[in-house]
Amino acid sequence: MYFGTPQFAVPTLERLLGSSHPVVGVVTQPDRPRGRGQHVTASPVKVVAEAHGVPVLQPTQLRDAAFLDSVRDLAPDIGVVAAYGRILPQALLDLPAHGMVNVHASLLPRWRGAAPIHRAVIAGDTVTGVTIMRVVLALDAGPMLARTEVPITSGDTSESLEPQLASAGADLLVATLDRLAAGPVTEVPQDEAQVTYAERLQRSESVVVWTRSAVEIDRQIRGLQPWPLAVVTIGDRRVALLRSAVVASNATATPGTIIRAAGDDLHIATSDGVVAITQLKPEGRRPMPVRDWLNGVPITPGTVVA
Repeated sequence: MYFGTPQFAVPTLERLLGSSHPVVGVVTQPDRPRGRGQHVTASPVKVVAEAHGVPVLQPTQLRDAAFLDSVRDLAPDIGVVAAYGRILPQALLDLPAHGMVNVHASLLPRWRGAAPIHRAVIAGDTVTGVTIMRVVLALDAGPMLARTEVPITSGDTSESLEPQLASAGADLLVATLDRLAAGPVTEVPQDEAQVTYAERLQRSESVVVWTRSAVEIDRQIRGLQPWPLAVVTIGDRRVALLRSAVVASNATATPGTIIRAAGDDLHIATSDGVVAITQLKPEGRRPMPVRDWLNGVPITPGTVVA
């Protein structure tokens, strides 16, 4: 039985469908308004499941007796969870004959919780990964069956990392199920002394505080994607900052001051170093390279970014 909802969960479902482990059913979130037009659409996982003729359940209440009966009737040997989006009650965890495992996008016990990919980038981690763990009632606290590492480069954003982790998790999950089918697998308890939590992102985190260092601001820009994004005001224009880098510079200026705005360069001073913005998104428009934006919106060095 597979539990998943967003695009992150699609590669694992697709790998399972092509494996020796039959998927007897899929549980995903109810259809909801999505995208700019807010049209009611199916989740990415539902689209894939229906395309393969897999039964789909979309409960609004996970303790609902009719839903639990439907899962029981499918008689799953094991449950697989990947970014389903809700806490599973014990009554549901008890239904699969061999319990449930989760595909979690971090190297547990680091970054338990809702936004592990984003928090790893914002914190400046140089490596992340995927953990296959046993699902228990406590948040991401179950024993670990397998882990795999994925490096975080200086050019990675949380958005660019997600498909890498989704692919790595898909491979690791199927390999773990193969091992479980062959015999017992050692389950390693998490070290509670090493736990950190990946709190859900808040819109308030969009604000860029230029008195922080260039390194911290660059991580913020890269880690808040695709939402809520780092948003600033330049002159009277609000723009979201999408791509950035820390550049060497001898310039000294008040934090938040633009020190160069020409060609491909939009350099902004911080309390420690300079951030170069290479791609941005003006409010109500598509993302664009800095050069294209500066061609239409001349900016004078010395302008202070709010």
